[in-house]
Amino acid sequence: MAFSKKQVLRLAKACVNNDRTAQEALYKFYHADMMRVCLSYLPDKELAKEAFNMGFLKVFQSIGSFDPQKGELGGWIRRIMINTAIDLLRSELKFDPVPITGIAENEMFIKPQVLEKLYAEDIVKAIRKLPLATQAVFNLAVFDGFSHQEIGAQLGISEGTSRWHLSEGRWQLRQLLEPAPSNTKGERRDKTQ
Repeated sequence: MAFSKKQVLRLAKACVNNDRTAQEALYKFYHADMMRVCLSYLPDKELAKEAFNMGFLKVFQSIGSFDPQKGELGGWIRRIMINTAIDLLRSELKFDPVPITGIAENEMFIKPQVLEKLYAEDIVKAIRKLPLATQAVFNLAVFDGFSHQEIGAQLGISEGTSRWHLSEGRWQLRQLLEPAPSNTKGERRDKTQ
């Protein structure tokens, strides 16, 4: 089912008036995209479904505050879904403040040649192997463009901890996605140096 921008806005206006048919249509229209958002932040499908349903409840409760002059409805709903998933994730996570030391800049990036050979599913599978806290920070920073200050506020951590998790996520992904050079065998330099 595909709707034009005007049709989506009409659905939103009908949802303000608690029109159940419009609510169902809006729910179905955004289901696949918003479920992917929830799955990118949560470790399993059941938690993602819970976040998705809680998020849509929030959407329907506050749809009257949506202003089409300030942006797209899909972007507004996505923001609600991200915040809902993070709230649910926060109860699952434990963040420990970790200082960043001893990480060389070349350890944080994956070579473009390696990325060209990978499929999106491979990258998503690798990201899903990251620890939950690191995965959450990585998703917020890389996919959703949040600053470390915003991530810290969202997750209740310091900017330094957010930076560490992003750096750690990049390093771990590099280890998962690139074959280790024969001389270093994928070992990480000691962080205390």
